[in-house]
Amino acid sequence: MLIVLCVSLLFVALDTTILYVAVPSVTEDLRPGPVELLWIVDVYPLIAASLLILFGTLGDRVGRRRVLLLGYGLFGLASAAAALAPNPQILMVARALLGIGGAMIMPATLSILRQVFPDRRERAVAIGVWSAVAAVGAAVGPVLGGFLVENFWWGSVFLINIPMMAAMLLIGRWLLPESRGERNGPWDVIGAIVAALGVLGIVLGVKRIGSGAAVVGPTTLLPIVLGVLLLILFVRRQHRLKAPLIDMRLFARPAFGTSVGCIVLAMLALVGLQLIAVQYLQLVLGLSPLETGLRMLPLVFAAMAAGLTGSKMLQALGPRAMVSLGFVLTAVAVLCLTAMSSQDRPWLLSLGFVLLGFGFQSTLFGAYESMLSEAPAEQSGGAAAIGETSYQLGAGIGVALLGSVMNAAYAPGLNHVDGVPARASASAAHSLGEAYKVAAGLGGAARAALREAARDSFVRGLHVTLVASAVLLLVGAGIALRLPRRAADSTERAEADGEPAPGEGAGRGSSEPAPASSGR
Repeated sequence: MLIVLCVSLLFVALDTTILYVAVPSVTEDLRPGPVELLWIVDVYPLIAASLLILFGTLGDRVGRRRVLLLGYGLFGLASAAAALAPNPQILMVARALLGIGGAMIMPATLSILRQVFPDRRERAVAIGVWSAVAAVGAAVGPVLGGFLVENFWWGSVFLINIPMMAAMLLIGRWLLPESRGERNGPWDVIGAIVAALGVLGIVLGVKRIGSGAAVVGPTTLLPIVLGVLLLILFVRRQHRLKAPLIDMRLFARPAFGTSVGCIVLAMLALVGLQLIAVQYLQLVLGLSPLETGLRMLPLVFAAMAAGLTGSKMLQALGPRAMVSLGFVLTAVAVLCLTAMSSQDRPWLLSLGFVLLGFGFQSTLFGAYESMLSEAPAEQSGGAAAIGETSYQLGAGIGVALLGSVMNAAYAPGLNHVDGVPARASASAAHSLGEAYKVAAGLGGAARAALREAARDSFVRGLHVTLVASAVLLLVGAGIALRLPRRAADSTERAEADGEPAPGEGAGRGSSEPAPASSGR
């Protein structure tokens, strides 16, 4: 069961990054406009993030396995449509359908895992494997995508999903147990739609800021404000309902609310930084997409090691120390990377990526485990959806925030470059890639001067961004001090209050037998 759930998540995570290296081939073949190309890349995570709460809570009502199997089918069909898309419009629609399928699969894997492993120690091992697979999928995406595009064509990055989703559909239907929460009231369709639109507005606005749009504008600030208002309306509605989609009292539990905050902060501090690091490897050091992916493999292997050893670390250190130390270790790794320059230092990069991967994955592991253990079993779908939504929101905000810091630190270095016209300097200040394009149209001395100034400004901006990221990580370490000292604290607290322990009663409220007993 754990293998099925992890393989499912692996391919969903792959699709978040695998298309990055295929963009030039897609552009050459389908000729999309700039706006169409932006939507082809962004519509998948945008739709997936906005629908996580909808499908996570739906699984609690109609059956988590049922939603997961439907997600497999939709993901496979959408992958076929994307691979064979004859024009940009069909590719956009196919990517949107992939986002819907991904939103059905992601929270279902985590909530079924919560049911299959009611024992907290076993569940910690399972979450460690699950989280390591998620890290591997996102990080290996560019490597696999680069290999497929170089040897086949861009549609092959989608075709690999089809046989795996077909196999998961057949195996999952036979192997996975069905489970659902308490059906003590109707599913709040209006609330689910309001939550989806609220998350969509915030993620859309944040992504527009991350792509360079003005912070105050109709396509940035307006969607964010509308999204926040809709989420406030959603929360107020959930407080009034007798059978809410998500019990907002969960956030009153320090372990749950703090865990969600730690997930957001961890993603906020590192995802934008990862994209900037990819630009550094390709544009400053001149590595190919495949070489860039290979350079980041130490981060992947370190994240896998942290996930696989997370259960023992959790038992030895407890959630509070594990998450706090994970944040601190990641901050140390980020500060070590400030020694990067325009000269290639592979050993320094490898060491920094190892520390980064281990610390970051330890933080996410401890936060996810604490969040899921704090939620009652019958609300595991909603809790998983909250965790995944926090992950996506943190990633989106991180790209926008750290991207803005990077741009603010990069642009001033190109205000006055000897021999370069003011208009060319202004264009070059937008990004390092744009600076290289501008430099290509200049004379010999001016070209070399602009390229050198842009490269130096980028490295300087990278250093500033690394320091800003380290500050955010240290803030996260302070917030994590509100987590329980030991992994058993939340269970003992629940028993003291006369409630069932969060790790007990898997399948409670379900008409099916408890998944743990059926799985053993």
